[in-house]
Parts: sequence; C-alpha cells; structure tokens
Amino acid sequence: MKRRLQVMLGLALWLGLFGTGTARAAEKLIIEAALDRQIVDPVLDAFAAENPQIDLDYRDRSTLEVDQRARDRDSPPDVVISSAMPWQLALSNEGMAQPLDAPEVDQWPAWAKWRNEVFGFTFEPVVMAYRLELASHMPPPETHRDLLDLLTHYRYWLDGRVVSYSPRESGVGYTLSQQDARYTPRAWDLIAAMGAANINLETTTQRMLAGLSEGRYWLGYNLLGSYAMLWAQTHPDIIVQVPNDYSLVLMRMAFVHRDAPHPAAARRFVRFLLSRRGQHILAGQTPLFSVRDDVIGPYTAQRLRDQVGDHLYPIPINATLLAFVDPLRRDAFLRRWDREIQILSE
Repeated sequence: MKRRLQVMLGLALWLGLFGTGTARAAEKLIIEAALDRQIVDPVLDAFAAENPQIDLDYRDRSTLEVDQRARDRDSPPDVVISSAMPWQLALSNEGMAQPLDAPEVDQWPAWAKWRNEVFGFTFEPVVMAYRLELASHMPPPETHRDLLDLLTHYRYWLDGRVVSYSPRESGVGYTLSQQDARYTPRAWDLIAAMGAANINLETTTQRMLAGLSEGRYWLGYNLLGSYAMLWAQTHPDIIVQVPNDYSLVLMRMAFVHRDAPHPAAARRFVRFLLSRRGQHILAGQTPLFSVRDDVIGPYTAQRLRDQVGDHLYPIPINATLLAFVDPLRRDAFLRRWDREIQILSE
C-alpha cells in the first residue's frame, strides 16, 4: 500500500511539473497595439492580477506597423489594438477578426462596435496644445478658426514652431486629416496655412509633446487628448485645449484575430476591456476615457460630453471608414495634401 502511494504521488508530481509548463504555454497572450504601454499599464496590470495563468506579451508599435503585423499569416497576434480606425475596420472587412459572443458585447453600444468583431473601447478627444509663452505673443487658439487666424497673422512667431501628424507616415494622422476635411470646408485653408508656416510633421503624439516641452515647437495640432492631458499634469508649461467649435473623438479599436494562436486568452482580454471592471480602470487610472455610461471617474465619455457639450464629433464606426483606406482615394487625398501644404512626396 505504501509503495502504491509513493508511485501515485510520484505520478502526480510528474504530471504537475509537465502539465504546468503545458498550461502556461497554452495561456500565452500576444497583443499587437498602437497604444503606449505606460498609458495602459493599469489595465494590463489588473488583467494580469486576475489572470495569473496568462503570460501577457504586449507589443507597442505604430499604427501602420500594427496593421502589418495583423496581416502576418505566419505569426498572427491574438489581439489587435489600434487608433487607426479605418485600418482596423478594413482588417475586419477582410475577415481578419473573429466575432465575440459575450454579455459584454450584447451590452456594448452599437455606435462603438462593428459586427460584434471590432470594439471601440476608449473615447479620446483630439486636441490642440501650446506652450505658455505663446500667450505672451498672441491670443491662444480656442477654435480651428482661431488657429487659422494665428497662422495667418502671427506667421513670424510661428514659423517652424507648429507641429502635427504626418498623414503619410501615421495611420491616425491620416484619419484625423480626412475627418477634418469632412467636417469643415476650411480644412484645406488650414493645411495650406500650416504649410506656409513650415509645419513640422511627427508620427506620434509623444514626439509632439516632447518637442513642445523642449521649446522646439510652440503649438501642436491634432494631438491625442489622452496623451496630452497626462503630459500636461507633469509639464505645467504645456496647455491643452479641446477646440470649442468642434472636437474629433477617436476610439481605440480592439479585436480578436481570426487566427489567434491563443483564442481563449484573447477573448478573455477583450471581454475585460469591455467589462465594467476594465472600463472603471480606464476611467479612473488612465486618461483614455471610458465608453460605458455605468462607470464613474475623471475620464469618462459622459463627463467629457458634460464639459464640452455638443462640440464633440466621435469618428463613427461604420462603412464610411472603409472608403478612407481605398488606395485610389488615399493617394488622391495625399496628393492634394502635399499640394496644399507644399511638401513633395518622397
């Protein structure tokens, strides 16, 4: 009997050792994301604490790099997250996303999802930012018209000191330029004025903010408000302005990849992003602004609506976004953008 017990204990130990390794491998989770890790860390930490069996591999890249990785048939990720909304919708339209069946999906607002496959889980205003010293030379801009007036009448002070996204090298930059052209007929006048002021073009909001703090830039246009507001908390020389005439609102979009190597972990993570718990962390511990209306915190969509009013223009998650990534339309838009801003295509 003793011998039998020893054999059973030995077998249990052997299975435990090798079974644990197998379980860990099966619970790996690969996330390709255009979202700075330092911003989203509270969400990742909370998910990891609740799911210690999952080995989280979070890869922070640019929007266009994320799109390329999502198309890698040999090494697909589990979850894809990006602020380049047209690219995310295009991936879903091409069959790269799998539908998610869960209570969180059923409760998710229709305006923030696509085919129960792609989900906008943040609500981020697009803002202007400027150095405090700008106010000693000119009235700070509060609207897009103000910005155009400054570029026209204070060009001497702003020459080479304005920064924005490159629509050619940044998916989110292209999206915002397209949306500006959609919402205001003065968009091309503004682009031409920025070109006349020798605008600098960057690929990330973080680079724009760093340039503002270093004094290389005085004024930034079309920055992601989530990053800018967090930056301003520790850089009092930087002022963030949500435009008073209209403010675009961008949503980070997430989906489970069709060929996710670890689909169970992937589904669990996306459900966490949509859950009340995940959204509460977004609202209270990150500047990403939650979508759900049943959470309370300093960063919620409802609080932003209360502060800004009817001037918020969320970029809709619908089929119109697909037209923006049509190659012919994109090339035509970028050719005009180059012409108006007087920058030649490389």
